Amino acid sequence: MKNDFSLGTVRVAMKPMARFEEYLQSRGKRITQQRRAIVEQVFRHHEHFDADDLLAELAQEFGVRKVSRPTVYRTLSELVDSGLLRKMTLNGRSVYEHDYGYPQHDHLHCTKCNRLIEFQSDELTAIRDAVARQHKFRVSGHRLIVTGICDKCNRAQLRPTRRLEMV
Repeated sequence: MKNDFSLGTVRVAMKPMARFEEYLQSRGKRITQQRRAIVEQVFRHHEHFDADDLLAELAQEFGVRKVSRPTVYRTLSELVDSGLLRKMTLNGRSVYEHDYGYPQHDHLHCTKCNRLIEFQSDELTAIRDAVARQHKFRVSGHRLIVTGICDKCNRAQLRPTRRLEMV
């Protein structure tokens, strides 16, 4: 059994911006400065984020509100539709992550701090494929989010909080 659950890499033919421009062109839309700024910010680093996180980053980057909230939401939806981002709903909150150029993977979700830990498991994929074969089902992908409490939150919860509890 392989114990390394880290993500591998996937080679892609186009950079995210070029892929998004191609997607927009196929729908008769154009790449605006606002859309370009959003895509550049989203793909500057690989972290899970929500629309508010992105708005705050854009405001910090440009100093003033250069991109409106509706434009951010609309562009995020287009990025999901184009296959560049994946959207997950956690505790009623929409969270996004890079999909293009990243391998199939799953998540551990801490319900206390909302931390997401990515992992990849060949064993899980083998089970998925075996069940699919048994049912003559053609798999196109899957999502698994395991909920619980991360080590950091668990340790904080077990730590005594009052002086009397330490005696």
